[in-house]
Amino acid sequence: MTKTIRALVVDDESLARRGLIVRLREFAQVEVLDECQNARQAVEKIITLKPDLVFLDIQMPGMNGFDVLREVQNAGQQMPLVVFVTAYDHYAIKAFEVRAIDYLLKPVDHERLQQSLSRIEKNLAERERNDQHQRILNLLADATGEDCEDILKRLASGEDMTMARYPEHIAIKESGEITRVAINSIEWVDAAGDYMCIHACNETHILRRTMKELEDELNPARFQRIHRSAIVNLDQVEKLCSRQNGEYHLVLRNGKELKVSRSYKDRIKKLILST
Repeated sequence: MTKTIRALVVDDESLARRGLIVRLREFAQVEVLDECQNARQAVEKIITLKPDLVFLDIQMPGMNGFDVLREVQNAGQQMPLVVFVTAYDHYAIKAFEVRAIDYLLKPVDHERLQQSLSRIEKNLAERERNDQHQRILNLLADATGEDCEDILKRLASGEDMTMARYPEHIAIKESGEITRVAINSIEWVDAAGDYMCIHACNETHILRRTMKELEDELNPARFQRIHRSAIVNLDQVEKLCSRQNGEYHLVLRNGKELKVSRSYKDRIKKLILST
């Protein structure tokens, strides 16, 4: 299915705008969101409508087409693809210097517009793949706690990120006995000096190990640090509550409340919303 190209037409000459819009109607994949008769309108519409593509006249009273791009960038907005449309060819070099995807001379004919739209579709598809790649990378980073750059390095080295394996049980030695505790049954873990308190199935098991060592053995897609000295099983979380003082607490299925430190708050909120 062809993706719809959401376009904005900017030109101070009404006949030029109407002529281009009529041409664009010949292409089913293009949706003209609006038209602008000056640069100031163009900046406002680009920011509010967030089009995929802008057909932008260069010579306009006051601000020109290059000024429009500068204003949008200064506003911190992601730039749409830009096709400059002008009656003069001497702007071509500068147009490509500002990374315009194409440069059309008036009057625009059907064949040349078709070529331009074909290039635009390929560019938008590539941008969508890159955005999707980044979203997946961000999800991996949130789940593992690693930086995106570190994940990319691991992938580049040929490491299979899907092959990570975590133990199903953890062995805990207590009073001369060894108890096998199912990882899935762990509700939360908190630190008590040099020991870890493993809370599972209404029992508390004492494990002599550091928080970091234990954290490395737990699947980060399920177990997350919520405090410097606490880890929680996300499957056991009933809700996330905010207090008037700005603090956040997790409420587990068993009614236990656990405080979430500020440094982990945003990550925990994102993970809970995504599950």
